[in-house]
Amino acid sequence: MTERREVWITGVGLLTCLGEGLEATWGHLERGDPPVYNDKTFAPYVVHSLGPVNYDKQIPKRSDQRQMEAWQRAGVYAAGLALADAGIAGKADLLDQTDMIVAASGGERDVEVDSAILAGVRALAKSGPFINERLMNDLRPTLFLAQLPNLLAGNISLIHGVVGSSRTILGEESAGVDAVAMAQARIAAGQSELTLVGGAYNAARWDVLLIFELSGMAMKGKFAPVWDRGKEGGIAFGSMGAFLVLESREHAQARLATPRARISAVCSDRSRRRTPGEIEAMLRRQWEKIAPQLDRSRAGIISGATGIEPATSAELTVLKETGLPVRNTGTYIGHGVDAQFVANISIASAAIGHGKLFAPAGSGDVGESPTSLSQVVVTGVGNWRGEGLALIEQVD
Repeated sequence: MTERREVWITGVGLLTCLGEGLEATWGHLERGDPPVYNDKTFAPYVVHSLGPVNYDKQIPKRSDQRQMEAWQRAGVYAAGLALADAGIAGKADLLDQTDMIVAASGGERDVEVDSAILAGVRALAKSGPFINERLMNDLRPTLFLAQLPNLLAGNISLIHGVVGSSRTILGEESAGVDAVAMAQARIAAGQSELTLVGGAYNAARWDVLLIFELSGMAMKGKFAPVWDRGKEGGIAFGSMGAFLVLESREHAQARLATPRARISAVCSDRSRRRTPGEIEAMLRRQWEKIAPQLDRSRAGIISGATGIEPATSAELTVLKETGLPVRNTGTYIGHGVDAQFVANISIASAAIGHGKLFAPAGSGDVGESPTSLSQVVVTGVGNWRGEGLALIEQVD
């Protein structure tokens, strides 16, 4: 059996409500500044919207920007930041061999059409024929094709010149976990040398809030930290773009690239969640795979808990059992669904670079940060399905 190779993070691109670039988000978290959220525009729902972004810096053609939806612009922008951070932006010889794995949701819906259909349904005893007729006549023929998340990968390829193999994964939080797992596994096995992996999400959308409100998941009313949202819970969604450049150690060293961290392990699985305790059992099984590699005196946890119940309480139960210090990012940047896991790995790489965890926020953020942090376990527990862990480590 061939020895598995080290997988380095050599580039990070992050765009959140806290600002552009990894250090902008890290600085806010490190200082423990108040969370940035919007409880007015989409009241009674709370969202973490992006601030003003000069997309010209990564998407120079205005015509390209106009044909993209907001989540695509955020993704393309973050991908450009990651490529620049890795030192491969504009280098055709490297971009030619850069593979790409994108985790993304579907595109934005026509809110006016959806609203008209929902209003019409209320007055009907039989809604089926009405819905079919409206969907056939009101949706533009090109709408579905224009919303395919493959367009994010396509736009990254066209604008930034990434022309290796390309994969797109859908499936909410699990998509982000599986995208990183696949990228890490391919590089470790020698099937890829250089991979751009990440995703994007736009939370400032009525159609998104409607979908999650119908399932009772959207956070409403007064803002509270993720851990402190009570028995009903609720998700405050966050707009973001998050991409990583992953690279084999040998390839990075050959081009004198400086690593931010390495991804030593990724666990991804899905419990049925039909009976109490299944989430906890799955996380414990995953933890057992990672625990032997931990130096407990120098390790911490960055959680991607959503705020929805019972998943949030189940995750916190297991995290407390580990005895390691815990921090959650959702209180600050919101929940970016497909992009959240990648965003949290990005923040974990910053924590390792600074040798410490960021300031606590909420009752579940427990424990003092190690004085010389060198390992971070990142969690990704889905709002409805999917559980994942990743071990991010300092490069020796």
